[in-house]
Amino acid sequence: MSINIFSPVNLGALRLSNRIVMAPMTRDRAGPGDVATPLMAEYYRQRASAGLIVTEGTQPSRTGKGYWRTPGMHSDAQVESWRPVADAVHRAGSQIVMQLMHVGRVAVAANRDADVEAVAPSAIASTEPVPGPDGTPATTVTPRALETGEIAGVVEEFARAARKARRAGLDGVELHCTSGYLPMQFLSTGSNHRTDAYGGTTTNRVRFVLEVLEALAGAIGADRVGFRIFPGNPYNDMQDDDPAETYAALIDAANPLGLAYLHLIHYPTPALDALALLRPRWSGPIIANNALKLGSAKALLAGGQVDAVSFGRPFIANPDLVERFRADAPLAREDRATVYTGEARGYTDYARWTADAAS
Repeated sequence: MSINIFSPVNLGALRLSNRIVMAPMTRDRAGPGDVATPLMAEYYRQRASAGLIVTEGTQPSRTGKGYWRTPGMHSDAQVESWRPVADAVHRAGSQIVMQLMHVGRVAVAANRDADVEAVAPSAIASTEPVPGPDGTPATTVTPRALETGEIAGVVEEFARAARKARRAGLDGVELHCTSGYLPMQFLSTGSNHRTDAYGGTTTNRVRFVLEVLEALAGAIGADRVGFRIFPGNPYNDMQDDDPAETYAALIDAANPLGLAYLHLIHYPTPALDALALLRPRWSGPIIANNALKLGSAKALLAGGQVDAVSFGRPFIANPDLVERFRADAPLAREDRATVYTGEARGYTDYARWTADAAS
């Protein structure tokens, strides 16, 4: 039976009114101290017709920050700042989970506190620049390789952040395991040259991500934890000798945990169709993502291989994206110059669609 994109669905403990998910997107509007702001609350409220909102990547510790004005979830002030965001989304009828993003080696020194060092699986710098405070691409730092005995502490940082997210009223968390950040750095052979229990074999390279997922599940319940992957993604200087083997092992290890969902960036190539590879291995819900249009999203759902679909950029200029989809209305285009800057401009000032305006 074909799945209606507007029908409700449960992803673990998350009760979605429809199967349209707002994907996590960096927007660089956090306030001093990396707190969420009233403007952010309004931004997410406007988009709360989505069945689920996944927040922008939020660092679980000071060490996890790499970009300018990204929010955190490791201080009491940050916890309090996120409460109005969660409340606004809930009042508008949606659910919201926090994406936890530790950048590892993908950090520019000027974007973070001067006394914070970068850590990674191995002391290998990323060759790709990252925008600095003024938006100009800058060279990333060379990280220090984590000692084996330190890793449990990093895992606990994620668990603490998850507990704080729930304390702030958010409905769960999503672990960011792609885009070249710390979890993916452990997974990938190009960035992980360790010789201890966290490197070398596929089982060892998967270990860090699995331990974080287990810690998150233990902290807030497995049914409130999701994770996002993009097997084979080269972004931020990522390279893996055999992504199919790596991610099959990851899914095999994570599947018994009973997590809320797997958020898969689906970009099939002749070398790797991750959905075809992982769907038979994953017994839980799958959210599919990657440049989807309404038609392609409906087709994925109709095929029965995914349970929900997520959209990123379309939500920037279309806060009422779900309503536009229902009406088969045209979509506005985002102003790319204001995606990462502009405060309210290009953030909360996009017009809603109405039939009168269209005519």
